[in-house]
Amino acid sequence: MKLSIIGGGSSYTPELLDGLFSRLDKIPVSEVWLMDQDASRLAINAGFARRMSARHGSPFTVHDTTNLVDAVRGAKYVITQIRVGQMPARIADEKLGLKYNIIGQETTGVGGFACALRTIPRILEVARAMEEFSPRGFLINFTNPAGINTEAVLKHSKIRTVGLCNVPIGMIMDVIKHLGGAPDDVEMDYVGLNHLSWVRHFSYKGQDITARVLEKFIEHAREEWEEAPTRENMIEAIRSLGMFCNYYLQYYYSTDTVLSTLKGKSCTRGEEVVNVENALFEKYQDASLTEKPAELSKRGGAHYSTAAFLLVDAIENNRCNRQVVCCRNNGAVPTFDDDVAVEVSAIIGENGAEAIQQKAPEPSIRGLMQLIKAYESLTVAAAVHGDREAAFEAMLLHPLMPNATGCRKLLEELLEINKPYLQSTFFK
Repeated sequence: MKLSIIGGGSSYTPELLDGLFSRLDKIPVSEVWLMDQDASRLAINAGFARRMSARHGSPFTVHDTTNLVDAVRGAKYVITQIRVGQMPARIADEKLGLKYNIIGQETTGVGGFACALRTIPRILEVARAMEEFSPRGFLINFTNPAGINTEAVLKHSKIRTVGLCNVPIGMIMDVIKHLGGAPDDVEMDYVGLNHLSWVRHFSYKGQDITARVLEKFIEHAREEWEEAPTRENMIEAIRSLGMFCNYYLQYYYSTDTVLSTLKGKSCTRGEEVVNVENALFEKYQDASLTEKPAELSKRGGAHYSTAAFLLVDAIENNRCNRQVVCCRNNGAVPTFDDDVAVEVSAIIGENGAEAIQQKAPEPSIRGLMQLIKAYESLTVAAAVHGDREAAFEAMLLHPLMPNATGCRKLLEELLEINKPYLQSTFFK
């Protein structure tokens, strides 16, 4: 079986591969293909991947290529983890937000918007290559913003796709840390969009443990939200809603304190990551290194490989188990269109993900969810067609954007900065 990783030059690649070795009895991969446009980073990761494989008895061969068609041809699973424009583009997004006195974050607000406009055309290139050269394959999308990218593929490609984030599995692993057991023992009534989600109920081996889990999360809130003002706002929201709130909801529930914190930092998160990645790639080049280094934990992405290969295992072996993924709504979440991407519990089997029918989101969360979903759908349309007015309308909807005249000015600057990566029709 061939498994391909598009964005194989990412610092996350060793983390992803590390999780594969313990699952090869369930996922019989014989070839791993790493594809990236950055030939230097690709070569480093490929060399490290071969040493990791050799340490485990060389269960699969490792191939590296800068050619997309070679990478996807005949692949059963294609995992995307690309970053169009690499870290300089992310840093530019973050600084652009701060320039306009708004939050500039990788997946939320103006940062997520710019990232989506750059990334959607490239994700669709992968999907179209798969349609021709691996039409029965599965596209597993980790690329941020994961929900928007997944919706683009669902609406504009026939390839089977599932979007993934490590946040849901991280919640499950936190519950297991306190109660023991395995991921299948924990069930979450999880509803929302990628990086905009709530858990209404937790159950453990069939028993409702919601109140217990919420108190435990509140007790350990310092680990999730370091700054006291933001932490207090999030605890207030959790207690009031009676739901666990995704970490990223801090940008909506504590906007002013988060913005103040970001403005007070000496550098952006993207600039911090550059330093982390430089150190990691130095490690990866060490010919004696055969397993992922401890420093990789500083990059983020805990349980990244767990999420990926629990999903692949369930598809490959038709497990028909529950996992939280980004997938087509198909009526599962009432009041939302069928063809949009939602992040919910789904049954995972040989045909991919089927969202589980659930009750409508409460008004206390539905309003924000509807607003951001409308923004996401407009962003997909803007990116696919290079439609400047759809882009402007998307920005007008988003609560973390400026006022209308500010949005117009911000859009013009954003498009100019990102011109090398965008559809040419934006500039006609």
